[in-house]
Amino acid sequence: MKFNLIVTRHKGLVEYLILKGIVDSNINVTAHASPDIVQGKHVIGVLPHSLSCLTKSFSEIPLNLPQELRGKELTCEDIERYAGKLVTYMVEVA
Repeated sequence: MKFNLIVTRHKGLVEYLILKGIVDSNINVTAHASPDIVQGKHVIGVLPHSLSCLTKSFSEIPLNLPQELRGKELTCEDIERYAGKLVTYMVEVA
């Protein structure tokens, strides 16, 4: 799958996704999503369901972070250490 957009505030996640070949280095990245920029796109990162239901697909790298790293800036090394497998969702409003 070719992703159109990364939604994250963590530069480390962007670096990780590029390093692993999940996205190209020229992908659009935003820290704050809105309906108009996610509508109909293949998005990876972090989104609330109110926005993920507008995407064509939404993917994430689940992180099993220890308590002390929650809410902190994450490096690429942090992401690599705590990353799960890529998961893709297709969210619909019922």
